[in-house]
Amino acid sequence: MTPGPAPTSAVIRPRIGVFDSGVGGLSVLRALRAQLPDAQMHYVADSGHAPYGERSDRHVLTRSRRIAAHLFDQGAQVLVIACNTATAVAAAALRDAWPGHPIVGVEPGLKPALALTRNGRIGVMATSATLRSDKFRRLLDTHARGHSVLLQACPGLAAAIERGQLDDPRLLALIDRFTRPLREAGVDTVVLGCTHYPFVRDAIQAALGREVQVVDTADAVARHTVTRLLGVAAARTEAGPLAPSRIVLQTSGDVTLLQRIAARWLDFPTDVAALPPGV
Repeated sequence: MTPGPAPTSAVIRPRIGVFDSGVGGLSVLRALRAQLPDAQMHYVADSGHAPYGERSDRHVLTRSRRIAAHLFDQGAQVLVIACNTATAVAAAALRDAWPGHPIVGVEPGLKPALALTRNGRIGVMATSATLRSDKFRRLLDTHARGHSVLLQACPGLAAAIERGQLDDPRLLALIDRFTRPLREAGVDTVVLGCTHYPFVRDAIQAALGREVQVVDTADAVARHTVTRLLGVAAARTEAGPLAPSRIVLQTSGDVTLLQRIAARWLDFPTDVAALPPGV
């Protein structure tokens, strides 16, 4: 018997897997939630191995493969790599391994920064791993010719944010240290090239000065994810009333710390748990 059309009350319930080296990708998760309030989302904070920007490429690739496999096994239809370093190191390999699943990465927002700059001088704050990656160098060669781009590696900044104390004087001292060369170079636009950094955007803005424009790509990533979801043929249709969307957070680090950070940084409820052994 040929099935009839879906009931008019049916809804599309997308399932999105998101991961980062730690809590920084919560900035992307927050933007995704704003764009897709009905989606089921599963976020992995690999805090036990953070920050990726201070790890070897081999380590980042191994962790990215394991976490991607876990999220797809849990039913994710789309994977969002909410980490600049993991995108630069592992995105191509993950797309080769799972060609049937859309995989969305993040990258420093050079293109929007170039559209915003008034004096042609741009700063990029990122991890050392992101700045040395072939992917970033290609982005730089393609889009930044003819502009002055100051690359500012920020060792230790993601790790300091990961601890969750955003008013810690040691964290603020790092921000002052890493923004000083940008101020001295006279940049008028600064790209946040790590998903951890938006959580201290106000402090970075204060250190740079209000006349400097700060670029964060979380909203752009969320919009691109929506576009990719429209092409997911495997999306299931569920009949009946729409149940509340479920946001699951898992961590390879301290569950209590992730609970505390999620409660403070996110404006929606989450279920927080430890990442299963072996992932």
